[in-house]
Amino acid sequence: MRSAALAVAAGAMAVSLAACGSAKESGGDNESAGAAKGDDIKVGLLLPENKTARYEKFDKPLIEKKIKELTSGKADVLYSNARQDANLQAQQVDTMITSKVDVLIVDAVDAKAIQNSVQKAKEADIPVVAYDRLAEGPISAYTSFDNVTVGKTQGEALLEALGDKAKDGDIVMMNGSATDPNAAQFKEGALSVLKGKVNIGRQFDTKEWSPDNANANMESSISALGKNKIVGVYSANDGMAGGIITALKAAGLDVPVTGQDAELSAVQRILTGEQFMSVYKSYPQEADVAAEMAVALAKGEKLDSIAKDKVSSGSAKDVPSVLVPVVSLTKENISDTVIKDGIYTAAEICTAKYKSACDEAGVK
Repeated sequence: MRSAALAVAAGAMAVSLAACGSAKESGGDNESAGAAKGDDIKVGLLLPENKTARYEKFDKPLIEKKIKELTSGKADVLYSNARQDANLQAQQVDTMITSKVDVLIVDAVDAKAIQNSVQKAKEADIPVVAYDRLAEGPISAYTSFDNVTVGKTQGEALLEALGDKAKDGDIVMMNGSATDPNAAQFKEGALSVLKGKVNIGRQFDTKEWSPDNANANMESSISALGKNKIVGVYSANDGMAGGIITALKAAGLDVPVTGQDAELSAVQRILTGEQFMSVYKSYPQEADVAAEMAVALAKGEKLDSIAKDKVSSGSAKDVPSVLVPVVSLTKENISDTVIKDGIYTAAEICTAKYKSACDEAGVK
């Protein structure tokens, strides 16, 4: 895995990645109940699914790399992927507890269903870092992106793409899974921008963020609304955008579609004009923060020097948090974002099929 730079595009807020605070600063509920530990810690890492490219390609190796750096290579990282199965993830938490990990990093399949597992971890004196999604239960720390801002960024981009045609027809909103609290925040942000400025013909909460489900929803929308009435599609992520665009092409439609995650296939679709934009989120920053939080908590240290913000869920108040900024990814800034930050090389993006589009956009 290439080492990815930590900078995002100009104008993004700086995110503090300061070194972990000392044990002497510790106190309160956010530290491990055990005695202070050295570098030989055991970290459990649980990610939610493997259909979205980011988790196996970026999050896992980046988190593992940073934990190794912070512990001089002495830490063990135990990893499992839940493959979009909340029950399996609960079993994986039980396994991590049995394995006596010192800390857990959990990206929940279902943020509410995970609550009992988080409680079990707490009872076993294992702090939990909620990663990317704000899990319910007594979590000790949280890092993600500003999810409402993600939705606003998508909504603003769609309005820009529609221009004067914003009310000439209907848009379809393809939101994420109802079990993911991030999806509700993306929707909230998008609606705060789109409401009253577009006609929302149909709207879906897409089960499991599935591209196949998004494709089926789009096909039914085209049948229900009529293909000549659809002027654009809000898609909450790139995987679903791929399924949506397949349905649009089959119907002979070419309308702006949003996305999120800067998946390689989405970057290539943006170059060819099939997808209007994506939201680029700096996984290296998010992964580094999660690793720093986890190592600090495993060692019984407080998070004051890492987490400057606090968030609350339905079951936890004032959780130490870091929210990483996001960037609207379009054809114009591919070189300044995903290539500059080492996420992809120009060669990976500009394969033979996309070479002319890359040349036209100045991507090299």
